[in-house]
Amino acid sequence: MKQLVCLACCVLVVACSSGVAAPPQTTQSAGNAGSDLKRSVHWMRNSAEFQAIVLQTYTLAGQYLRKRVEGMEPGTWAVAIDADETLISNLDYERELVQLGKESTDELWTAWVARRAATPLPGALEFLGLVRELGGRISIVTNRKERDCPDTQANLEAFEVPFDVLLCRTDSREKEPRWESIEKGTASADVPPVEIVMWLGDNINDFPEMSQESRFSTSEAFGDYGSRFFMFPNPSYGSWEANPFD
Repeated sequence: MKQLVCLACCVLVVACSSGVAAPPQTTQSAGNAGSDLKRSVHWMRNSAEFQAIVLQTYTLAGQYLRKRVEGMEPGTWAVAIDADETLISNLDYERELVQLGKESTDELWTAWVARRAATPLPGALEFLGLVRELGGRISIVTNRKERDCPDTQANLEAFEVPFDVLLCRTDSREKEPRWESIEKGTASADVPPVEIVMWLGDNINDFPEMSQESRFSTSEAFGDYGSRFFMFPNPSYGSWEANPFD
C-alpha cells in the first residue's frame, strides 16, 4: 500500500547521511557552474555510456537481490532506495537551467518539483517490480524537503512507481535514523519491522557508515558495493562538490 509518510525525525530508502538531495544544494562556483553542468547534463542525457551504466547497475542489483533474500519470508525485508538521480531523473530541469543560463535556486527547484515531471531512470521500474515479485517492501528515502512530499508522491504515482513508504526530510539530512525507523517498524503504521537488505543511491551518504571521508579508506571499506550497496553515476551535483580540488 502506497503511503506518504513525512516524519519529524525519520525518512526512508536510499539517500544520504549529510549529502545532497537535489540540484539546489550544489556548490559549484558561478564562474564554471554553467559549463560544468552543461557537460554533465549532456553526458547523462545523451550518452550511451550513462544508459549502459544505469541499466547495468539495476541488472546487477536484481541478480544479487535474488541471492540475498533466498529463504526469507515475504514481507520481512525491504530495499532502501534514493529518489533523485537513482530512481527518478531531474535532467530536464538541469537542461533548462543550462538553456536559460541560470543556476539552481530553491525557488526554481520547488517549481520543478511541483511540475511532477521527473521520469524513472532506465531499469528502475523493472527492478522495483522484481522487489515486489520476490516479496519485498520498497522504501524510498529522499532528502527532498517535507513540503515537497505531496508533489513527489504524485510524481511517482503518475509514472506508476511502486513503493510502500516515502520519507522526505525535515531538518536533518542524515538517513540512518530513517533507515532505523523502517527496520523498527515506526516509519509507517502500514509497514511492520523489516530488514533492509539492499541500498541504492547516487551519493556516498546514501549508504550506511559511508561518507566522503571514505575516499581515504582502503578498498575493504567499499566491500559492500556490488552486493549490498549499488551506486549510480551523478556528475552534476552531490556531497563530493565540497571536497578540495587538490
